[in-house]
Amino acid sequence: MRTFILTGLLLLMGIVTNAQDKPILKSYIDTTSIKIGEQIKFTVVVETDSTSTVHFPEGQTFSPLETVEAYETDTTKKKDRITLQKIYALTQFDSGYYKLPAQRIEIDGKGYFTDSTFVQVATIPVDTVNQKMYDIKPLISVEKSYGKIWLYVILGILFLLLVGGLVYWFFLRKKPLSEEEKVALLPPYDRALLELKRLENSKYLIQDEYKKYYSELTDIVRSYLEEEVNVYALESTTGQLIERLELLQEAGQLNLEAETIRQFERILKTADLVKFARSKPPTSSAEKDRKSIEEIVIKTKEAIPEPTEEELMEQEEYLAELARKKYKKKIIYISAAAGFAVLMVLGGLIAYKGPKLVWDTVTGNPSKNLLESEWVSSSYGYPPILLETPEVLVRQEVALAPEVKANIKELQAFMYNSEKSLLTIGATSTTLAKPEEPDFSQIVENLLLNFEKQGARNIITKQEEFTTKSGIKGIKVFGRGKFASGKNKELVNGEYTIILFGGKGFQQQVILAWKDGDPYAEEIIERIIETLEVKTDA
Repeated sequence: MRTFILTGLLLLMGIVTNAQDKPILKSYIDTTSIKIGEQIKFTVVVETDSTSTVHFPEGQTFSPLETVEAYETDTTKKKDRITLQKIYALTQFDSGYYKLPAQRIEIDGKGYFTDSTFVQVATIPVDTVNQKMYDIKPLISVEKSYGKIWLYVILGILFLLLVGGLVYWFFLRKKPLSEEEKVALLPPYDRALLELKRLENSKYLIQDEYKKYYSELTDIVRSYLEEEVNVYALESTTGQLIERLELLQEAGQLNLEAETIRQFERILKTADLVKFARSKPPTSSAEKDRKSIEEIVIKTKEAIPEPTEEELMEQEEYLAELARKKYKKKIIYISAAAGFAVLMVLGGLIAYKGPKLVWDTVTGNPSKNLLESEWVSSSYGYPPILLETPEVLVRQEVALAPEVKANIKELQAFMYNSEKSLLTIGATSTTLAKPEEPDFSQIVENLLLNFEKQGARNIITKQEEFTTKSGIKGIKVFGRGKFASGKNKELVNGEYTIILFGGKGFQQQVILAWKDGDPYAEEIIERIIETLEVKTDA
């Protein structure tokens, strides 16, 4: 896009036409000196062919003077000629020496300019005797308000504190243990004795629930043996369990007396009869079996050999591994909570600001960054072009073709180009070698031809009149198409706007180009156009 913009700047300078002086244009004012608030009568007289179409200036085109009233046009016809007279009432409310600018009169589509002149506006004498005078108050610097930003920051901090509190309460806080958890944390030996004591105090025997009594009794001892002796006790039958205990005894890994094993076998068989054959032993026998199991647990604890140094080390490694897993689990909880907090914040921002704005903020959209940057107001070239842009335009060294150089006295070109956002801003002010008026229609035609030479395709062009806020009129050419961009000349959907101003001996152009469908670039272009002003003093 930068290539076709630079080439377009050259084309906009090269075409001029010879003025025709067939119509007669005169202008004059009734006075060159007024007081503040008084009015000047500015008269424009046009003598031309009776078939000609004449357009006089409208609105505030006399800046720095202000238009108070534009009177009706007075028309006089003589044979095939007509004389049109237009009177404007002008004023100024500040003292000084002002230039009444040349006004553009369109006759049959061509522009003719009135002579410029100077007007002196004098102050009104002030009564300094009866009217007390006061010094002008100094400027007061006002700091930029960050109220809303701080509100968002405070709300964000409160939200994160809330999430942090929830994470601590549910995941990091040491919760009070229940009785079951406390029992589960006890060593197998102590837990077995405690559960046997609870069984003793139960009401199973009183309520004639022998099956539940013997089921819990055997489960307690089996769980103890599985944890302490490392035998498969819970899933083994009575015969399998006794066989494994005997093997451990013979291997010297369990110093348990044979009588103790036989007693344990008897209790297990009694429990099997109670659970599966609905046998019902006397209550005294059931209580005696519980005491016997308690003695068996105690003897088994004593019969287990002391662990070797290697076993102790393996146990320490096992405990360390458990601690690592617990720490890893805690990290997972914290990460999940932090991720949830981030998602909640993003969700709130998306709901409030919209998904695209949040995404562009997170990813650092270049057009968005330009739009939200500190803009610069500056004047470029002579006659000056006043622009407000996100970045300062840089002066360009432009090589002129010989056929173009003959028509140009002075050329000043300025440009800013963003490769990331594909945004280009150009401004050119040109003083022509002759006091002739540029042919804008020819300029636009050559510009479109040049776009096609540079690889542009499917160009759509529209044209309309453009007026600045101060009332200076120009031509706005705009449209869209596919333009070659980058080193690979890749075709990119883009939009462009060209605004042209000019008069006798000078021309001014502003060229804007951006990527199609970029809402931030569109806001940038709209703001630039709104702040565009030109001075037409060549």
